[in-house]
Amino acid sequence: MIVEMRTGATQDEVNAVVERATSLGMDTQLNIGTDKTVVAILGSDTGLLPTDTFAVLPGVESVTRIMKPYKLASREFKPSDSVVSINGIQIGGKRIVVMAGPCAVENEEQLMEAARAVKESGASILRGGAFKPRTSPFSFQGLEEAGLQLLAQARERFGIPVVTEVVDPNEVSLVAESADILQVGSRNMQNFALLTNIGKSKRPVVLKRGFSCTITEWLTAADYLLAEGNDRVILCERGIRTFEDSIRFSLDISAIPVLKKSSHLPVIVDPSHAAGHYSLVPSLAKAAVAAGADGLLIEVHPNPKEALVDGLQSLNLSNFTRLMEELRQIAASIGRYI
Repeated sequence: MIVEMRTGATQDEVNAVVERATSLGMDTQLNIGTDKTVVAILGSDTGLLPTDTFAVLPGVESVTRIMKPYKLASREFKPSDSVVSINGIQIGGKRIVVMAGPCAVENEEQLMEAARAVKESGASILRGGAFKPRTSPFSFQGLEEAGLQLLAQARERFGIPVVTEVVDPNEVSLVAESADILQVGSRNMQNFALLTNIGKSKRPVVLKRGFSCTITEWLTAADYLLAEGNDRVILCERGIRTFEDSIRFSLDISAIPVLKKSSHLPVIVDPSHAAGHYSLVPSLAKAAVAAGADGLLIEVHPNPKEALVDGLQSLNLSNFTRLMEELRQIAASIGRYI
């Protein structure tokens, strides 16, 4: 249930709504805008409450039921677009933010070369995996804490923010020491203990879509982060599993406009995992920008042939530079920039 306060409603009037909800055993979340405040009334029994419970209170303009499973991620809760700021880089504004780097941190030389190159080509954020959950237990699982230390060194040396995946709810604070943005991978989209801990950390987070999950399930997972007071949530479409076997996953381009209509959260796209092959990545990346994505998450490796993880879908440095030049043209054609 969403309670929209009148423009100019006093703090006492807002508090009265919160107190009424609390007295009924409900939780609340506030969206404080420049003109008015919106109060989300949260709880499993909100559907049993008559809207007059809150509509009669002073300062209340309207009360609306949200019938969707997700509440805080919805446009009803926040009509305006959310913008997530990381060290002055805004995700969700006119700028299309590119996050690029190797799928996995392998060694210092590899990471530093990649960091230098992607920054010179115009990427705003360095990506790199220290913890790598894999389908097979015998595959390379990442350098773990040593990888985090290398990411921290790259951040310091090149002055570029870092995004990396966290997989264990108990290691959120550890990863947050080295990363500016925490990433929740596809396999962990519904790891609710992990989401809750990240939400409590208040750190910016990229929430990847589960490869067999609907958009509704994805946005409901985002609510776990938002419910803990973390409003710095970025959604990432990375392809879903369909009957098609000519690519690794089917990139759901339609998810971008659907999310823009249904949610206020910024949306980025990972064309690398969807494509599964480096030759397809540029086309998917350009399509995502044209469709309205707020950013891209691209795998780039100095020598993909020697990559320990996902070399086939990684761009080499020259191909990434070329792609960035092409993306700038597409961004300009829709009134945005990189």
